[in-house]
Amino acid sequence: MTETVLPASVASVFEEVIRRNPGEGEFHQAVREVLESLGPVVAKHPEYADAEVIRRLCEPERQVIFRVPWTDDAGRVQLNRGFRVEFNSALGPYKGGLRFHPSVYLGIVKFLGFEQIFKNSLTGLPIGGAKGGSDFDPKGRSDAEVMRFCQSFMIELYRHLGEHTDVPAGDIGVGTREIGYLFGQYKRITNRFESGVLTGKGLTWGGSQVRTEATGYGAVFFVDEILRTAGESFEGRRAIVSGSGNVAIYAIEKIHELGGRVVACSDSNGYIVDEAGIDLDLLKDIKDVRRGRISEYAAQRPGAVSVPGGVIWDVPTDIALPCATQNELGENGAAALIRGGCRVVAEGANMPTTPGAVRALRAAGVRFAPGKAVNAGGVATSALEMQQNASRDSWSFEYTEQRLAEIVRSIHDRCLETAESYGAPGDYVAGANIAGFTRVADAMLAQGVV
Repeated sequence: MTETVLPASVASVFEEVIRRNPGEGEFHQAVREVLESLGPVVAKHPEYADAEVIRRLCEPERQVIFRVPWTDDAGRVQLNRGFRVEFNSALGPYKGGLRFHPSVYLGIVKFLGFEQIFKNSLTGLPIGGAKGGSDFDPKGRSDAEVMRFCQSFMIELYRHLGEHTDVPAGDIGVGTREIGYLFGQYKRITNRFESGVLTGKGLTWGGSQVRTEATGYGAVFFVDEILRTAGESFEGRRAIVSGSGNVAIYAIEKIHELGGRVVACSDSNGYIVDEAGIDLDLLKDIKDVRRGRISEYAAQRPGAVSVPGGVIWDVPTDIALPCATQNELGENGAAALIRGGCRVVAEGANMPTTPGAVRALRAAGVRFAPGKAVNAGGVATSALEMQQNASRDSWSFEYTEQRLAEIVRSIHDRCLETAESYGAPGDYVAGANIAGFTRVADAMLAQGVV
């Protein structure tokens, strides 16, 4: 499908982004997706253009790149590269996860950080946007190796962090284990138990209830609002969820609680189909306890089928949640979903749908909601963890989940209301982009040229 033409008022900004950031395709894609929505905003608010707010928003406030040397269990010195892109602090301290994965490079971190600005803005909470990580791969590494890497990583990163400056969390490859090693090293270097400096901590040392479940639960709460707006519900609905990490597992759990049935999930080696509905206990045991592959599920579950190397979008479904990684759902996948009767696609991961796939889904009448709105539940609960740390408090699971649900519903309603006010009723993409942008832009105007 042909690319959407950018509004003239922002086209020059995108040309500058391409020129100043060569070879960073994911970052270019994320910027373009937002700029496509901003024509009506600039027309209504020329002050944004006059103050070059959009140009400034597309340039990170700070980019840190550093080497991370560490020693493996055989005594060999290994070397990785670390990143932290502190993109925008107009609304509050920088906030965004750390990703440890071989695919990580500056363009990936900038794309994630740029998306984080708008995601964090949509929550309505006082947090800015950032992202970081390393090309280190924790898979197959011992706990001792992961610890040594994390300690070396924090030796450089600590000087850029603080509860009023920059507060990282986890992302792909960074869970409670990694956050623990990072926090321990930060505490050792600074001589401070500054619990608000990292989120995603263990429950016994400053973590928040629901943080592990938050992104998956939040994505499902958002879809539930999409369905409710159309007079529908999850009851009796068939769903597929790509991925099998935390986001996917807890999205599956919440869909089942709300009366839906998830029949397929995946990992990088393929997908499994279980028409009876995914057995969550078995899936958690394989992925969380044994750190195994999704194919093991079919070997232990009567009636389940493993499809090595297959594409999960071929499975007929009413609802699809791409929850694995960026650009996993392309035009062929979108066509397969449309053929399979899919009516709702909501992004549980960050930018998992290519621009061509998004256009195809929307042209077919599929209700599509972008990740910056759908998966904001994770960072929202991180902000709630910061709030509990600041007050030396700890909330119950039920109360924290209630707060999460309220925030997600407010994001959903803000997207719809904003889309309506800018002449795009029902357009979740435009609503999320514009609502996220205007809150940050107004703060940037108020704070002057900084």
